[in-house]
Amino acid sequence: MGFPLLTLIIFMPAAGAAVLMFLRSDDAVRWTALSVAVLDLALCIAMVANFDTTTHEMQFTETHPWVPALGITYALGIDGISALFVFLTALLACICVLASWVAIDSKVKEFMISLLAMQALMLGVFCALDLFLFYVCWEAMLIPMYLIIGVWGGDGRIYAAFKFFLYTLAGSLLFLVGVIVLYFHGGETFDIRALMAQDLPFPVQSFLFFSFLIAFAVKVPMVPVHTWLPDAHVQAPTAGSIILAGVLLKMGAYGFLRFSLPMLPEASVHYSTLMLALSALAIVYGGLLALAQDDLKKLVAYSSISHMGFVTLGIFALNLRGLEGGILQMFNHGVTTGALFLFVGLIYERTHTRSIADYGGLMKAAPVYTTFLALFTLSSMALPGTNSFVGELLVLSGGFAANLAVGAAAVLGALLGAAYLLGMYRKVALGPASVGARFKIRDVNAREITAILPLAVFVLWVGLYPKPFLNIIDASVKHLLAQVHGKGSGQ
Repeated sequence: MGFPLLTLIIFMPAAGAAVLMFLRSDDAVRWTALSVAVLDLALCIAMVANFDTTTHEMQFTETHPWVPALGITYALGIDGISALFVFLTALLACICVLASWVAIDSKVKEFMISLLAMQALMLGVFCALDLFLFYVCWEAMLIPMYLIIGVWGGDGRIYAAFKFFLYTLAGSLLFLVGVIVLYFHGGETFDIRALMAQDLPFPVQSFLFFSFLIAFAVKVPMVPVHTWLPDAHVQAPTAGSIILAGVLLKMGAYGFLRFSLPMLPEASVHYSTLMLALSALAIVYGGLLALAQDDLKKLVAYSSISHMGFVTLGIFALNLRGLEGGILQMFNHGVTTGALFLFVGLIYERTHTRSIADYGGLMKAAPVYTTFLALFTLSSMALPGTNSFVGELLVLSGGFAANLAVGAAAVLGALLGAAYLLGMYRKVALGPASVGARFKIRDVNAREITAILPLAVFVLWVGLYPKPFLNIIDASVKHLLAQVHGKGSGQ
């Protein structure tokens, strides 16, 4: 098209963060941050509206020399695998600003700058077509997330922030080793499209697969490198939890889709059984941990481990239904779990407790809040008619086709999800009315409903009419499968 749409999408939040530095009023900071986030979302809507669903080729591409001596370019583009996540990032950024309107009352300017800077870097990850540019954005986004947890988090924020940073930094260093090895074995280029076309020897693929696996597994997170996640979620402010669950966790799964499968197809096929087993472990183990929680935020955090297990199961099923379900479930998880963390934050602002035992009778005290909470709870447990049902059904279908035992374990995880989610809702919304006696509960206001409604719309839209979303990813997924099976297994 000749118009640098992706550059504008990436750098608008960065420019907004720069503008915020010169504002003195907290209200001006909030309104400016919201305006920037909404404008960026509008650009992403235009991008999706003009996206060609008939091709797997990269679209809205931009390429400019950056460090010619090393073959590094400023290269951007999106395909069906990345398009939904660019949109999701912009959507959740708007919701994070609204969720922080009252909850963040100190260092408001610094918080909004960190939030917008992180948005720009996350968008850079999904749009980058140069491996060096990808790595810069991948690594740099740890800084604003570290600040959001460490400065605006709870009482244990310093410990949680350090743990988050150390785990993700360790994974990133291994990723860097893999990037360097890939550069020298892939024709000394950082061009992601050129690297996808390389046919690397199996020993090199195996080394790179495990180098990337550790980095991506920490981000997902997969068991056993998951222990940073509950601490980070519990201590992070509401906006931090939303963006962490909604976007950051997706970057590990996105790494598998963008690097492991197309660049290392033989290794991906060879080690797919291992990945399926780790996915099944995450589904069941995460569900059991969630079932044992009495802290609302920890329950949602551990449920994320289980739900992201469905995503990696779908990816490494290495069939059309599994892959499409895994990608769609990444989007669904961002919507549903982001909403659940928003609801935990809203009730915590009113009561200053996250203990499930402290709640009860919320249906009478806050009927609008509990009605929307019911919708997202049913979505999280994949009730037919909600978004997660479509994604989970595709993943289970692909999982059973790939490995019967793994499919059975995933069904057990789904049953555990129903148990802990329905148990949580029964205690919080339908139990004895202990909340009314202990706390003054008000229902959600107009600002909070504005943050909730878009997520509710996507729960029902994807659940009742998923075709537009599947159309976006279909061509790219089919091309990815052809790459994997064509070079990886000869099937």
